[in-house]
Amino acid sequence: MVLFTLVVATTVLVGSALGDTCSDVASRSSVDVQTPLSTSYIKEQADYWSSTCAALKPTCIMFPKSAEEVSTIINVLKGNAETFAIKSGGHNPNNYFSSVEGGPLISTQKMDQVLLDPATGIAKVGPGIRLDEIAAKLQGTGWTFVGGRIGNTGVGGLILGGGLSYMSAQYGWAASSVLEYEIVLANGTITTASATHNADLFRALKGGGNMFGVVTTYTLQTYRQGNIYGGNLVFLRSPETDVKILKAVRDFADYNQDNKAAIIVTAERSTVSLIDSWIIFIFYDGVDVRVGTFKNFTDVGPTLNTCKVQTYSELIGGSNWVIVKASVVDISTTTIPVPSLTNAGLMNEIHAHWRNLSGSTQLELGIVASVAYQPFPDVDKIIMEINYSFVPQASYEAMADTIEATYSGVDRIVAEWQARGKLPKTHLPAFMNYGFYRQDYFGRLKPEMAKFAADVATSVDPTGFFRDRTGGFRPAKAT
Repeated sequence: MVLFTLVVATTVLVGSALGDTCSDVASRSSVDVQTPLSTSYIKEQADYWSSTCAALKPTCIMFPKSAEEVSTIINVLKGNAETFAIKSGGHNPNNYFSSVEGGPLISTQKMDQVLLDPATGIAKVGPGIRLDEIAAKLQGTGWTFVGGRIGNTGVGGLILGGGLSYMSAQYGWAASSVLEYEIVLANGTITTASATHNADLFRALKGGGNMFGVVTTYTLQTYRQGNIYGGNLVFLRSPETDVKILKAVRDFADYNQDNKAAIIVTAERSTVSLIDSWIIFIFYDGVDVRVGTFKNFTDVGPTLNTCKVQTYSELIGGSNWVIVKASVVDISTTTIPVPSLTNAGLMNEIHAHWRNLSGSTQLELGIVASVAYQPFPDVDKIIMEINYSFVPQASYEAMADTIEATYSGVDRIVAEWQARGKLPKTHLPAFMNYGFYRQDYFGRLKPEMAKFAADVATSVDPTGFFRDRTGGFRPAKAT
């Protein structure tokens, strides 16, 4: 991250000597190029989940409408050394992953098509559309997509990072439903990747991030769906409630056999809004919920229960309340094994660690600290999401240290339990969509998978155009 920041700073200082993508693209093409004083620039630049990303100022924002216009931009960028960024929904809070200072920003906002074949359920979807918009467009067709859980999320970043869904137990990651990618490569070529064409690239794009090119269309398999059951259970926090809910998470991960059911179990605290509670997201793909599916949670006694039969569009469209406006957002992740019933104390120890670290942040202006436990289907693992949001941008590095201490502490606890033989020594990858910039996403893949991703990136981008000039997770370079 420090090296990339130095590259950015250097590029800003000598940008005029290296080239001016904004003026070159504007003069050579019909691409919509907006400068800092325009309304479109101001609106798009402000539209990030984290205020630190919005504080980074690109030299211009380009709004291509097609793969051909993206190719034009890439061909211009090849002729200079400017750093740049590509933005879908702006939900990734890591600086420089989809934001840039002193270089052009490529916004995919105008590539927002959803073209559905109602006979097959195959849809062509643009990277600039958000999940609640897709859900609204598919509403009434009888088809749904495997997307994330927060409506404001952009489809581009979600799918390139893998994409965890309420429907993952049924259909896999969001990326698992991609049939074909239309992509602009580092040399400006427009091509496609599928199981039968550019098959290695197709495989690498499923969770490999943004280092292979700019995806301009996702061809997705959608799935039949009617109304669903879902909403939130809210609990006031107490030590006794902590123990009961953590046990319910472990039991659900261990015993639930209904792949239509999904949960996100979130603890949240904030001295600002006097919150110290549990919020559980409940989802069932259908209206006839099997008796007892969520009983472990309802038996704890929620203060509020908003679960009801509704459309998927209503559910996902109503989820945007979780976004904390005008705040710095730090998101991180780790993965833990599901402990056996006799070793359920692991969950309590991990949660106590989070309580301790999050407690140390409660004097931070605007602080909201949260941790989410998400059982991952069929693999006996729980994905954790650890978040801190706060107002002062000057606290960015100090809070980065805190979030690193939080997820590193969870990893240490797991390793200690494994060393004592109380947990299986299983592979524990990190989830890219929740990854913090200090985390080594590729280093936590199996070595052969990390090497495969690096080899594919080299084959489609031999000069390191995307690797070196825009932000994102990258595998270690071969030595």
